[in-house]
Amino acid sequence: MRLSTRNQLDGTVVSVTKGEAMAVVRVRLAGGEEITSSITRDAADDLELSVGAAVKVLIKSTEVSLGVE
Repeated sequence: MRLSTRNQLDGTVVSVTKGEAMAVVRVRLAGGEEITSSITRDAADDLELSVGAAVKVLIKSTEVSLGVE
């Protein structure tokens, strides 16, 4: 599959926490960093995500914000 998204990171699923409508998926990247994605539960089921699965993290955003006090 070819995609236009330029920010593509290879990783491994370390946890999948499914709620009623959403799933939170933690992925460990090659360098040891972890990234979290919130997706629909249906999407997690369709992708058959499980611990140890190899995934590609695609990041496409017009805005990323951080805040501290």
